[in-house]
Amino acid sequence: MVDDYTPWRHFIRSTLQQQADLQVIGEASDGAEAVVKAEELQPDLILLDIGLPTLNGIEAARQVREVAPQSRILFVTENRLRDIAEAALGTGASGYLVKADAGRELLLAVRTVLQGKRFISGSLAGNFLVATTLTAAVTTHPSWMVMLILGIS
Repeated sequence: MVDDYTPWRHFIRSTLQQQADLQVIGEASDGAEAVVKAEELQPDLILLDIGLPTLNGIEAARQVREVAPQSRILFVTENRLRDIAEAALGTGASGYLVKADAGRELLLAVRTVLQGKRFISGSLAGNFLVATTLTAAVTTHPSWMVMLILGIS
C-alpha cells in the first residue's frame, strides 16, 4: 500500500479482512506498480488513491481499464474537490470514497461497487448530479478478490 500512515493502512486491511466474502489479494506501492499488479491479479475491485507516486491514481485507473477491464475501481482519497472527483469517475471508476467518510461508508462502498452500482461518499453526494447508492448493499457472491492500492492524497 502506498499510504504512509500505518494506522490508516491497518484500518483498511483489517476492516476488509474481517468480512468472510472479501479477500485482499494484492497491494501496490505506486501507480505504475498498481497497473502491473492489476494485470497480473485481475482483481474484482481495486481501491485506488489519487495521490500516488510514479503515476497518479487517475492515470493509473485509465491504464488499469486497459489491462484489467473487468476490475472495478473505487477511489479512496482525501480529495474533496469536485473537479478531481469528476476526473476520477471519468476514468470509468465505479466509486469515490472520501477517507473521512470511510469509517462509516467503507464496507458499503465496497459492496455497492462490487454489485455493479456507483458509489459517491455521502459528504460529496449532494455536489453531484449522478445517481448515488447510499443504502445497505447485500452481496450473494461467495468471495470477492480485492486489491488495495492506497496512498496519501
